[in-house]
Amino acid sequence: MNADTAIQSRIVRVLVAGQVLAGLGQGATLAIGAVIANEVAGEAFSGAAATSSTLGAAIAAIPLARLAQRLGRRPALALGAATAASGSILTVIATGLEFFPVLIVGFAMLGVGTAVGLQARFAATDVAEPSRRGRDLSLVVWSTTIGAVVGPNLFGPGVAIQDALGLPEHTGSFVIAIAAQVMASLLYLTALRPDPLILARGRAVLALATPDAGVVRGRMALVFAIGSIAISHAVMVSVMSMTPVHLSNHGASLTIIGFTISLHVAGMFGLAPLFGWASDRWGRLPVILGGQALLATAVILIGLASESTLFVTVALVVLGLGWSAATVSGSALVSDLVTGATRLRVQGRADTIMSLAGAFGGAVAGPILALIGYSGLAWVAGGLVVVVVVAASIVRPRVPQLL
Repeated sequence: MNADTAIQSRIVRVLVAGQVLAGLGQGATLAIGAVIANEVAGEAFSGAAATSSTLGAAIAAIPLARLAQRLGRRPALALGAATAASGSILTVIATGLEFFPVLIVGFAMLGVGTAVGLQARFAATDVAEPSRRGRDLSLVVWSTTIGAVVGPNLFGPGVAIQDALGLPEHTGSFVIAIAAQVMASLLYLTALRPDPLILARGRAVLALATPDAGVVRGRMALVFAIGSIAISHAVMVSVMSMTPVHLSNHGASLTIIGFTISLHVAGMFGLAPLFGWASDRWGRLPVILGGQALLATAVILIGLASESTLFVTVALVVLGLGWSAATVSGSALVSDLVTGATRLRVQGRADTIMSLAGAFGGAVAGPILALIGYSGLAWVAGGLVVVVVVAASIVRPRVPQLL
């Protein structure tokens, strides 16, 4: 192993460890957030936790990217994790006071942790070889699986913690989140050395773009890459967010609902390294389109068999896999197309657009569900998949060397 490879391996290991800790904090709190919002403000506002967190991630993406541009990845990631820890503290306080506006701010600050995770995946590509960008990025995405799976199982220990400390009901998990997020912040500050972004400034970072592609066509490919990530995210969030409501309305137990969402999350992250390897091996566009095929399969299953819990569960797993393929390969394509001083700015915008698309998808999913049902929601989401496929058919002939 040469020196550059050893450095990159260390960077990826630190980012993976940070994502495990950050994911643990998020997994331990986001699910219980809806319960707290319901108790503080009523059922009509129970979705405020997810919405505020998503918007917090969108708002934080560009400022964190700008901070990284000035000072490096290390302080940006550390500050983001510390902000998420502060959000957990604020959420505990707001719950005790039963003051909903402060609770919303706390949830939004928790969402900064999501923005850190999105930036961390790009950090894995700062000095990666072009032929390994997809794999290194996907390893960081995959590491979220650990926290996402373990986190929701910490509700029991959280109850013991809140009782021991005399905290408000349902807030013990946030103490676990505080510890995890503080540890992640300290890890980034102390272990992410050398800083991958600062290191990248001192060497040539190769792009897969070729000179004959041209600025306009390169921009076209970039818009497609960001658009495919955002639309895939909107499809996933809109369908996933309404699945518990649909299953509950059809008599499914909380155990079945929880199991379905857990399998969906496993689909989102569990096979990310496979999709990263595939995008390095066969190209970004084929894997993005493969992701659209998986998303299409999921919405068709729901559209035709929404009354079957089994088919809905299978569809949610496939939905997660489609999101993973599109997000990993699309993110790798963004890293391929942009280097130099504009890279951080474009990555920040990509993360903001992705988060806003998710927030929009979640916001409109409820009204669509009420109007035309769960199957109807799936068909509407399928229309977005068609948009990506059509866009690919337009962009591919014009910039084949970039895709």
